[in-house]
Amino acid sequence: MSEDLDRTRPVWRQVAAVITARIAEGVYPVGGKVPSVVELSTEFGIAASTAQKALTHLKAEGLIRTEVGLGSFVADGVS
Repeated sequence: MSEDLDRTRPVWRQVAAVITARIAEGVYPVGGKVPSVVELSTEFGIAASTAQKALTHLKAEGLIRTEVGLGSFVADGVS
């Protein structure tokens, strides 16, 4: 499921937007695991730090939660 990214806009924002859309579409259901930094890096062809920034943004927005050693999950109450 690769996405074309517009390299004129911050890539981390675009990746965060794709993940947000997938959550809204039910691709990643509430409580479901979202891709790891490594998986996102591979899928989008981006640096791990860029993928991490996207996940950090989504966590700050309350869309995902992280569990050390387990990964990131769609936060409860998100639809």
